[in-house]
Amino acid sequence: EEKPQFPGASAEFAERLEFIQPNVISGIPVYRVMDRQGHILHPSEDPQHVLLLEHVINMYDPPNTCYLHVWLLTYTVSTCVTPGTCYQHVLLLEHVINMYDHLNTYCVLMYRGYPLDLFMAQCYGNSMDPGKGRQMPVHYGCRQRHFVTISSPLATQIPQAVGAAYAIKRADANRAVICYFGEGAASEGDAHAGFNFAATLECPIVFFCRNNGYAISTPTSEQYRGDGIAARGPGYGLLSIRVDGNDVFAVYRATREARRRAVAENRPVLIEAMTY
Repeated sequence: EEKPQFPGASAEFAERLEFIQPNVISGIPVYRVMDRQGHILHPSEDPQHVLLLEHVINMYDPPNTCYLHVWLLTYTVSTCVTPGTCYQHVLLLEHVINMYDHLNTYCVLMYRGYPLDLFMAQCYGNSMDPGKGRQMPVHYGCRQRHFVTISSPLATQIPQAVGAAYAIKRADANRAVICYFGEGAASEGDAHAGFNFAATLECPIVFFCRNNGYAISTPTSEQYRGDGIAARGPGYGLLSIRVDGNDVFAVYRATREARRRAVAENRPVLIEAMTY
């Protein structure tokens, strides 16, 4: 049988003139562990869910961050449902060497032990601020904790993170990079360049996109017409998954597996967490 042999594509010949409609392919499913009432759908899949919740609640230093402890308990309903922004608290990324962040995921830095006093000093830009007031508020960074300083322009961290991941690959460091961004940043050109470089250079990186439906005040309907951000992954050659961003266990499991594959296989992975 005669088959196409064009480089750069996997295809079959067709004799019928037909354009691919964007809504022909069904939407990418949203992976979850819990239902909306907080019940574990398949208890055998994750018997450690109770211990994991305790880890989320207790990983802060009580004397310095007791209000966060109360915040978590207040928003923990049913058995273990947590708000969408809580998924960053539980990323056990032992083999992640660099983190590239955006303005809404500072809890990852807190998880790595960044003191609350320094968070406040950065916002005030006082003498205790490691950046000496040179950054805008909420633009944290910490070299010791491998957390690259946040910057205001959207998506600039994406190609930077890919470059760091490529350096790690060349050094054979058995590590990975994780890069956080929102769906609004994914509309920037830097995101597309970063995805393509990561795929073609086979970089050990996890792209973590939080899709809350709005880029500040711009809804997704005015940003793009495709099926979210995860749908872009296969087009660039990225291993991709969409998860329920309000399901802390689904995000934990997906991120853990993404990190494992990034490190073991030297390949980029795209996670889209659907939340609000």
